[in-house]
Amino acid sequence: QVQLVESGGGLVQAGGSLRLSCAASGRTFSNYAVGWFRQAPGKEREFVAAISWSGSSTEYADSVKGRFTISRDNAKNTVDLQMSSLKPEDTDVYYCSATKRRYYAKNVTPDYWGQGTQVTVSS
Repeated sequence: QVQLVESGGGLVQAGGSLRLSCAASGRTFSNYAVGWFRQAPGKEREFVAAISWSGSSTEYADSVKGRFTISRDNAKNTVDLQMSSLKPEDTDVYYCSATKRRYYAKNVTPDYWGQGTQVTVSS
């Protein structure tokens, strides 16, 4: 069993930066692909970024490419999402997820989810 806890959300002005962190429990976390998703009220959860078990492979949604960077530290069981050049449309609840696979796959529903952290970008 893996438990995920997100942190680092908050209020930031447009153009600013935030760093989200996902802390995981469980020895097997280092074998899992990890993804960040976001969701606004009344909307579907959408993919933001993902990283493979070793960190060698990353994927990003087109809307965040060049602005967001995902990274992981398996020794610490953490995955971070560095967000820069933030826009008001990045305002959402951000969720960390883990999948019992070494590489992220779009057609595979993650096995574990965190509780989410709110990111608000003011204009």
